[in-house]
Amino acid sequence: MTPIPLPVGNVADIEEAFATRDRDDGLVLMSDAFLTVNRVLINEKALQFRIPVVAGISQSGSLISYAPDIEDLFRRSASYVDKILRGASPADLPVQLPTKFQLIINLNTAKALNLTVPPTLLASADEVIE
Repeated sequence: MTPIPLPVGNVADIEEAFATRDRDDGLVLMSDAFLTVNRVLINEKALQFRIPVVAGISQSGSLISYAPDIEDLFRRSASYVDKILRGASPADLPVQLPTKFQLIINLNTAKALNLTVPPTLLASADEVIE
């Protein structure tokens, strides 16, 4: 596979990226505020053009989503709030990376794309949308 970056900065760029594509292997959607806000449009266009999407943000419209577990991040941030309220300087607290991730597979999207998800992948999923 050869990655082809498609930078987008507005809705028109999203429309153009799908309209002018020359390959339909798949789309990896990175974690980004703009892409998160426009995830519904991106997933609709992907289905329209029959392109499977693997998302780095937790969302249910993509074929596969592999992203940090948001609930776990909020739970872990509570300990930071506690430390700060007890007088710790935020500058002295170490940056923490996510440690727990969720794999979500959408079988409705797989069916719409006429794809079969291997049973071993389904077995490792945290959530399967049917």
